[in-house]
Amino acid sequence: MNKQAIFLFLFIYLHFFGPVFSQELAKSEQDNQVTELFLKNDALPVKLSYSNKVLRKETNDSTYIDSEIGYMTSDESWKTLEVKIRARGNYRRENCYFPPVKMKIKKSVSAGTLFEGNKKLKLVLPCVLQKDYNDKVVKEYMAYKLYELISPYHFKTRLLHIDFTDEKGQKVKTYTVKGFFIEDIDEVKDRCNGKQITRSIHPLEQDDLCSVRNDFFQFMIGNTDYSSAYRHNEKLLFVDNNIMPVPYDFDMSGLVDASYAVVSQVQGEVLSITDVTQRLYRGFKRDPATYQNVRNEFLNNKSKIMTVVNDLESSFDDPKEFATARRFISDFFDVLANDNSYRKEILNVARLK
Repeated sequence: MNKQAIFLFLFIYLHFFGPVFSQELAKSEQDNQVTELFLKNDALPVKLSYSNKVLRKETNDSTYIDSEIGYMTSDESWKTLEVKIRARGNYRRENCYFPPVKMKIKKSVSAGTLFEGNKKLKLVLPCVLQKDYNDKVVKEYMAYKLYELISPYHFKTRLLHIDFTDEKGQKVKTYTVKGFFIEDIDEVKDRCNGKQITRSIHPLEQDDLCSVRNDFFQFMIGNTDYSSAYRHNEKLLFVDNNIMPVPYDFDMSGLVDASYAVVSQVQGEVLSITDVTQRLYRGFKRDPATYQNVRNEFLNNKSKIMTVVNDLESSFDDPKEFATARRFISDFFDVLANDNSYRKEILNVARLK
């Protein structure tokens, strides 16, 4: 092979595959720092018992109540830990039967257990008691697992099978539901050797490649309920002199298609779509080469992304819900692969402000 051919090969490789390789390298290095709770993908059986009413009415950002969590160990016995919990979230806290939970565990309590290294956790539960409530949770969990593949700056999650006892005075109601844990942002920043940014930074001042990956991902799952400018459902990390967005909370996305989901109006902005299952690209205009690199990354990794989707098929209660989720993600690749659709639905609508 002559020098010109070698140079051409290296140029093509680095241009189209380099970013993916570097991402996977960073991901493999970070996996060594993941706590044991998030190392496995199998659903963890847990037991919870508390009053939804008390949790909703008597807790806030600084007030927690005492509780316990039981979990099945590797030898299929049960272990119980003392924890403190509070209700979290905005819409879901006020409108869901099961408000999402913020959990704190003392270091001395978690030492030597599956939960070691996790001082704080978020717990996502079904919102409303309806036929497909478990599948909605699984679809939001799917979104997190997809972003884990797309960017090294992500939250780790763990799917749960939950036996929940709702204490109502003398009355007790029990439910079997699915949910998942989300690790705390402190674990993410430590794993990435970064620092959390708590002030607003314009998206065009954030890392181009990471930002476009995030925007493509949000378009893929049909989510407009985010803003890296206002840190709405986004955390910001300072890593290697760059600002990296880290998204979370995907229940308003078209992929999940929750019964309560509405098209987001972040900062009062009215969007051109009327249903969350309609996609609308919300990224900013950037260097065309960056857009093309990210487009190639997604197309080249379509099989890996669809594998993440397919691996969760057995977690769905209703096969139709899974088929709908799979088709929704697949439709995204139809847009990406077609030059006219890609230009019309992404390039031409990229934001200027």
